[in-house]
Amino acid sequence: MIEKAQTRIPVKLHRNVALIQTEDAVLAEELLAHKKMAQDIAGRLSERILLIRPGRVSAVVQELRRMGHTPQVVS
Repeated sequence: MIEKAQTRIPVKLHRNVALIQTEDAVLAEELLAHKKMAQDIAGRLSERILLIRPGRVSAVVQELRRMGHTPQVVS
């Protein structure tokens, strides 16, 4: 019988975070390449999900609209 090694993986749980979920990875890349938008993005969680810096949701939504996108805001 083979025993499984117990490995601990560090996990952080965050509440009240804002994310951008794009239709595809290409759009996420476009947003990251946009100079003004990139300042408000804290990181990339997957190929389609971007993490918005705290307190920057309104600025991100406004910039997305200025860029011609129609963001759907879900609370």
